[in-house]
Amino acid sequence: MRRRAAGLAGLAALLLGGCMVGPDYTKPSAPMTPAYKEAEGWKAAEPSDHLPRGQWWAIFGDPELHTLEEEVATANQNLKIAEARLREARAMVRFNRAALFPTISANAGASSVRDSANRPFLTPNATTIPGVGHSSSGDILLGLDMSYEVDLWGRVRRTVAAARHEAQATAADLETARLSLQAELAMDYFELRAADAQKQLLDETVKAFEAALRLTTNRFQGGAAPKSDVAQAQTQLDTTRAQATDITVQRAQLEHAIATLIGKPPAAFSLPPRPLDTRPPGIPAGLPSQLLERRPDIAAAERRVAEANEQIGIAKAAYYPTLMLNASVGFEGSSFGNVLNASSLLWAVGASITQTIFDGGRRRATSDAVLAAYDATVAGYRQTTLTAFQQVEDNLAALRILEQEAQEQRRAVESAEQSLQLFTNRYRGGVDNYLQVITAQTVTLTNQRNEIDILRRRMDASVLLVKALGGGWDVSELP
Repeated sequence: MRRRAAGLAGLAALLLGGCMVGPDYTKPSAPMTPAYKEAEGWKAAEPSDHLPRGQWWAIFGDPELHTLEEEVATANQNLKIAEARLREARAMVRFNRAALFPTISANAGASSVRDSANRPFLTPNATTIPGVGHSSSGDILLGLDMSYEVDLWGRVRRTVAAARHEAQATAADLETARLSLQAELAMDYFELRAADAQKQLLDETVKAFEAALRLTTNRFQGGAAPKSDVAQAQTQLDTTRAQATDITVQRAQLEHAIATLIGKPPAAFSLPPRPLDTRPPGIPAGLPSQLLERRPDIAAAERRVAEANEQIGIAKAAYYPTLMLNASVGFEGSSFGNVLNASSLLWAVGASITQTIFDGGRRRATSDAVLAAYDATVAGYRQTTLTAFQQVEDNLAALRILEQEAQEQRRAVESAEQSLQLFTNRYRGGVDNYLQVITAQTVTLTNQRNEIDILRRRMDASVLLVKALGGGWDVSELP
């Protein structure tokens, strides 16, 4: 009796829980170094240093940027697409989880059948109605049907797990899209402010060149300068005015891009001019090992490796038999008056086992396909990791080198401005011709514009470094 009870208990456990065929999931390894190559001389990470969770743009201290970034989260249409895909993936988890429970359906029907008296194989004793020559019958059926696939080999559970991994990957995709859009907005914003700085510089230069043109005109009228000096001054002024006008095209396009990112038509949005005066903040890079937990795209790639691993188990379960439990209960009568009588009760309980014997190699092909897909997702995960490391290294190097370049460019601007002042004074005194002044003006303007452009590139690199580091996101935020 004890052996029989143990056997029954084991059979019940097998039927209810089953086993899991296929490999257990192990997170794949990724290429790793103990530190970033380009982090030398950059800001070292302190224990309390971290990017603000969610609102990473707060490190730039720009209230206007903060307002725009808040609008991206609520109004950007591409972000709404990613959010809808996450809801779809979550619904698929519930859809697949439903297979863990029995399917119960109710049915009700009423029918009346009139048989032909001339039907083939009519037996001599067949019931007929006198004068009509045919038989008829009625049937009323009320029933409940239940079917349930016992998950002996883990196919259903692995299907649910695969859907859950895909939902987590889709949630990480949403965070990747959110971070990309936020970074794109920040870069467009800083480039627009750099365009404002360029426009301000060119407008001020136009005023200076107008004064220079008046000087050359007065000297020409006084006989102290040739007509060519006036022509050169006029050319320099017109060229700078054209440059000042041209910069407005770039600014308008950036303003339109920002409007689209925050879900507004360009005609309904505008930003007042304000020259770029923000300086890049200190951004702690941390360690390469931390990057695997901070990048949503890496998390999405890793979750899809886990999903591919579940597909291997699902493919292996196809080699084993399928056990189905079925049950029906109901009432059947010949009229509404007797359908609910005790004698009209019917029920049926049964089980069936199905095993595929020959399928022409379909299961083997499926197994080979999912194994190849798993290898592809592992390679994709490692490539995503390598790309993330490259992006961090690129922007660390850019920030470190551009900071040095900015200092050198500042000295170049100061030297050019001093040179321009000297040549202008010498021209006023009749020592040098105007060609020297024109050359100094060109060199000064070029260096001043380069200085603004370097600041723009430093701000872009700061945004890209924050994006490369995950924007303060962490894998613990996955649902």
